[in-house]
Amino acid sequence: MNNKIKIFFVLPTLFAGGAERVMSFVSQNLDKEKFDVTLVVIGLEKESKYPVSGIPVIHLNKKRVMRGVFSLSRLIKKQKPQIVVSSISHLNAVMGLISIVFPKIIFVGRHASILNKAHAVKKSFFQSFFDYFSYGTRQLDHFICQSVDMKQSIIDFHNIDSDAISIINNPITQTDIIKTNTNKSGIKKFITVGRLSHTKGQMRILEVLKKLTIPFHYTIIGDGPLYNGVVNRIKEFGLEENVTLIKFTDQVFDHLIEHDMFLQGSYSEGFPNALLESCVVGVPVVAFNSPGGTKEIVENGINGYLVEDQDEFVKRLSENKDWDPEVIRESVYKKFNKNKIIKDYEHLFIEVLRKR
Repeated sequence: MNNKIKIFFVLPTLFAGGAERVMSFVSQNLDKEKFDVTLVVIGLEKESKYPVSGIPVIHLNKKRVMRGVFSLSRLIKKQKPQIVVSSISHLNAVMGLISIVFPKIIFVGRHASILNKAHAVKKSFFQSFFDYFSYGTRQLDHFICQSVDMKQSIIDFHNIDSDAISIINNPITQTDIIKTNTNKSGIKKFITVGRLSHTKGQMRILEVLKKLTIPFHYTIIGDGPLYNGVVNRIKEFGLEENVTLIKFTDQVFDHLIEHDMFLQGSYSEGFPNALLESCVVGVPVVAFNSPGGTKEIVENGINGYLVEDQDEFVKRLSENKDWDPEVIRESVYKKFNKNKIIKDYEHLFIEVLRKR
């Protein structure tokens, strides 16, 4: 037991979200002969959506990250982990500030989005003198990102040294479902899964679909600040009979395999989990070529297409190409299978500890 590397994984919540799912998965699957792992959740236990087994889980039951700072600091002081791993930008900044009090512990922040000028917010009078977000983030010992573009954004945004950043893609966590049925209805079935927000680009997908001249149906799974805007745009374009909205479901894979193509309209994506999951079940994708990890997943003509504009998007949706679900799955499995990704995490933790 004493020879194991003691690690805390810290998350704001275990609510439904890509970062939460990935980090809870990694924490549960590290080699238990080498790592002593505890998952610490700042949020409320009753709001947890992801089941966790095989490792201790500590819920601080705080509604906000800042309200959990003192409880978390006391826990770290008491249990003395060698490495603390956090995810999601605002929590990473807070963990960076906490790290100042624990100089012997290695603090690792996993970033989940592309940072750009859109992330810059109007600063208060106090922040104009002390930007805690940027300062706290820079105090972290090491960074994990999911794509080459994300790494560059961290370097540019926070002035972080390249050697302090590792690229580890998100893992494939489900492999027992694959598309087997063929759509013979004559109506193409498209699907998008993701938070409804401007960045995710559902509006421009609707603009694409308005231009289609073939029969189609489009399913959107997700909720968010743009929900009412999406509903209104559907009505404006006269697509009420063509579009189904599902706010939440825990049967995403079952929905994916019933569709012919996954559509992504995002203006940027750190690493698109839903798009990856579509490929895993053998459903091809069409996505706008945008900053982030999308281009590291999509192989044109193999598992889908990257497109540059709406006209090309329309063209790809209108094609009648025979896709092989097994080929689509293999194109991503060889790069993002869970065994490879878990080994990447294990290697990183061993290396950062060795270099300390």
